[in-house]
Amino acid sequence: MDFPACFDTHEVSNQSPPLENINLYDSDLPLRESVNANGGATEAAALSAFGQRWGSAAMLALGREANENPPKLHAFDAKGLRRDAIEFHPAYHRLLAESVAAGLHSSTWSDDGERAAAPAEVVRAARFYMAAQVETGHLCPVTMTRAALAGLAAEPALARKLAPKMLSRNYDGEFRPWWEKAGITLGMGMTEKQGGTDVRANTTTATPAGEGYFLVGHKWFLSAPMSDAFLVLAQAPGGLSCFLMPRFRPDGSVNALRIQRLKDKLGNRSNASCEVEFAGAFAWRVGGEGEGIRTILRMVQMTRVDCAIASAGLMRMALIQALHHCRHRTVFQKRLSEQPMMRAVLAELALEVEGAIALVMRLARAFDNAGKDPREAAYARLITPAAKYWICKRAPAFIYEAMECLGGNAYVEESALPRLYREAPVNAIWEGSGNVMGLDVLRALKQEPEAAVAGSLARELSVKLDDDNTGLVATDEGDARALTERIALLASAVALKASAPAVVTEAFIRARLDQPRGVLYGSARIDPTVMELLLQRALPET
Repeated sequence: MDFPACFDTHEVSNQSPPLENINLYDSDLPLRESVNANGGATEAAALSAFGQRWGSAAMLALGREANENPPKLHAFDAKGLRRDAIEFHPAYHRLLAESVAAGLHSSTWSDDGERAAAPAEVVRAARFYMAAQVETGHLCPVTMTRAALAGLAAEPALARKLAPKMLSRNYDGEFRPWWEKAGITLGMGMTEKQGGTDVRANTTTATPAGEGYFLVGHKWFLSAPMSDAFLVLAQAPGGLSCFLMPRFRPDGSVNALRIQRLKDKLGNRSNASCEVEFAGAFAWRVGGEGEGIRTILRMVQMTRVDCAIASAGLMRMALIQALHHCRHRTVFQKRLSEQPMMRAVLAELALEVEGAIALVMRLARAFDNAGKDPREAAYARLITPAAKYWICKRAPAFIYEAMECLGGNAYVEESALPRLYREAPVNAIWEGSGNVMGLDVLRALKQEPEAAVAGSLARELSVKLDDDNTGLVATDEGDARALTERIALLASAVALKASAPAVVTEAFIRARLDQPRGVLYGSARIDPTVMELLLQRALPET
């Protein structure tokens, strides 16, 4: 009997090739326009080089490997001694080394710990946006290290001691005292079981001891627990206070942080979060006793901005995955990207990302200029919670819609979409969920500068801030979400007006601020010529 020479039953065809080795900057016209409009044009070559590196197949593979191999807790060694160490996959360390070398944790600060000159925030935001498209878990210690410098400003002597290590572009993942390392990262632990967002309900106690304090208590979430130090909150004799807790005591011994278990999280799998107890752990106070909330708020704005930037990055990667697939997939004798309903979905997804990137880059410019322009400082205070609310909440549904563009191919783990989808909710939850953002917006609007900012956004687009045309009346907490959404959309439209073609801004206003035809993606009325423009802007067809 003659057997066939080949056992293949079919030829694989009509499948999209992998989306890799793509320059994440050069291929993203909305990003380039937003960077230019907000003062970052001179950094185009450096951002292009970053985009080429991070869009490479090698970097994308690191993102996949880091999430396929989550961290492992080693609470004890083979002899039963406390170890309290966490082992990460090499891919996670390599990603952190790349981000640290690029200054994602430090480039917005000068060597003396002061804010770097414009356009440092804009350029750093562009890099953070691109890095988030590849892997966001490792960005947790990156953003906390950057933001912690703002908190440490409340304790100048301590800041001077640690800042050189925090600003270093040398990543050192070894478990050893911070003063022996070329560079360090910081984490944070605020919430406790009984309080959650209500950190004033914290029960961890801090007792003065020599040059510092001993802390006894717990944290329900401690982020990035292999960091070299952590900002934590505890009840000191004078009230709730902020502390910097190193992993090693000043005498070189391991500090008394007892890791109970790692959180088994929905997403953010590459990064570790844990439950921890402080068994008399040593810490330095940051700021005065009783000033813990005020001190920690110095860094919260920065971490919230990064939540919005990262979510926009996740949406961007989901969009180009969908668009790339639809351009290579044929259904009913037409490419998917040519089918009218699919084009409507893809165009509206692209429009959503246009608004998100315009908003976060404009917000970054406000941070660049806040120190010398009170109006920009007010813009940053108002728009930070609004942007985090809107963009972070849009990401999960956005990524699901992108998954549907690929169909079953996006529902298997070989695809990038499941990881993006699992990652999406965390930024809306971390550093204040939607209700907290709404309350922050209400508080901001009670201040004259912030209210003036909101009013000017509305006037620029000739629209009102609420549906009953009563202007800025927002005294009922039940209205906070609607008002927060409206402000975010107004700010997005104004930011687009300054950076994108007029037809893009007009399409955004019709789809998001005028009466929409439907609530799901693909239902907005977008002119066919504008659809084509949006798709080519999102990812040029080659």
